[in-house]
Amino acid sequence: GYTLIELMVAVSLFAIVMMLASGSYVMMISISRQAQGMASGIDNLSFALETMVRDIRTGSNYCNGLVNCTGSSFSFTNESKKIVTYSLSSSSAIQKLMDSVQNDLTDSSSVKITFLNFYAFGTALTPSDTTQARVTIIIKGIVSPDKNPQNFTIETSATMRGSDIGT
Repeated sequence: GYTLIELMVAVSLFAIVMMLASGSYVMMISISRQAQGMASGIDNLSFALETMVRDIRTGSNYCNGLVNCTGSSFSFTNESKKIVTYSLSSSSAIQKLMDSVQNDLTDSSSVKITFLNFYAFGTALTPSDTTQARVTIIIKGIVSPDKNPQNFTIETSATMRGSDIGT
């Protein structure tokens, strides 16, 4: 048999080992939740960026025919002949305006956009224009702004699918 002292020592050691293991388990769950939150924010941003690039590629009449334009909002005519404007909303989200309807493309609880700028080149609608229209988009912000915030900067470009040279 076992004595009472041996049993108490064994139970105490077991309790200490289980406490250490459960602390590690709780910490791993917390890290997993942070990673899921960050992945959700990145997925949200990726969806918004892909939506913008797809619309811009298939669009036309960038910046209403100005030679080159730069700014925090960007307007063009989409393939359905409707005017679309992308901009940064007051709630730090990327916003799409079409047919007087505003939609936030990003969720400000998972991604906070702090900077959005468009650089459009070759957008003039004149016969002397020999540059294919292209738009560069720069986005800066914070993923998971509430828990473990991570800064990011993304830059991408979109070139008009159809040629607008010499139209």
